[in-house]
Amino acid sequence: MNPRIPVALAAGVLALGVLTAPQAGATTSHACSRQVSIDSFSDSLDKTTFDGTFVGNLSALAVGRDGDIDALSDRSVLFTLDGRTKQPKRAVPLADENGQQLDSEGLVIDRDGTRLITSEIEPSIRRYTASGTEIGRLPVPDSLRVAPAGRAVSNATFEGLTLQLGGQTLIASMEQPLAGDQADLVRFQTWQRGRGEFELAEQYAYRIDPGLGVAETTATGDGRLLVLERGFTAGVGNTIRLYLADPRGASDVSHVDTLSGQHLRLVRKTPLADLVNCPSLGATAKQPQPNPLLDNIEGMTVLGRAPGGRLRVLLVSDDNQNAVQTTRLYSLTVRL
Repeated sequence: MNPRIPVALAAGVLALGVLTAPQAGATTSHACSRQVSIDSFSDSLDKTTFDGTFVGNLSALAVGRDGDIDALSDRSVLFTLDGRTKQPKRAVPLADENGQQLDSEGLVIDRDGTRLITSEIEPSIRRYTASGTEIGRLPVPDSLRVAPAGRAVSNATFEGLTLQLGGQTLIASMEQPLAGDQADLVRFQTWQRGRGEFELAEQYAYRIDPGLGVAETTATGDGRLLVLERGFTAGVGNTIRLYLADPRGASDVSHVDTLSGQHLRLVRKTPLADLVNCPSLGATAKQPQPNPLLDNIEGMTVLGRAPGGRLRVLLVSDDNQNAVQTTRLYSLTVRL
């Protein structure tokens, strides 16, 4: 959820729903690093409404089989965006079994079209139909529950959710460490699909950068993960870093009470980009930022492949319905 928390380029003016890009020749490079480039961005959703519902607080993205994009608001709304224009087509309200709102942070569209959605209040992972009817709930280890039921910190639990290629392995990433765990180690919980249902499986340890937390985790399609780490410093702005992570070969820590990093094989991570180094493309910020392009980025999904096998990745920022934050979509190309 919320760690808060120009020269205008002619072709960077926002057309309705279309991601902006500078004019040809306006910038020599879109590179953020050797592996990552930013192709475009759009603020066209910022502070808008659809069908009487505020469009914002967006914390997760997922692509459907039809190419449209689900965008999850942490205020219990599931939007569907047109895959081409990125404009809302539908808004579905969500609630738990008692009719209460979720603090909805992670999203997966399962192979049968149902939606798996995390709430970081308990935390939980619930299954919903596309029309927003709850039809099931996945088991969660007791230790990952918010204290006093477990050792998790409120508002720092299941922030990311992804499904590996093949649909057999589901992965949820904790945003921050459990009480008692080493301060830079967070847990990734997995589930394996058993008799049609997901069952608790291995758990891995991932080392975060100092002062950051895991905002999103997205499968790359080859067993690895894109991991988005995020932080906020008042008066300075956001830090947003993208990593390639490989859980294969990591130790199963599901029965390790206290993570210390000793004698454990951690999830391997490789830096891809610090987004502060991206060209701003004419973006503006409503509060101090080290790069005006940056904001509270929380959601990420892989849209497909670009030429040369590179990944086309879409990011979204959560504006927390705050006047000094922006709902912004970012189109990246990532070479693994």
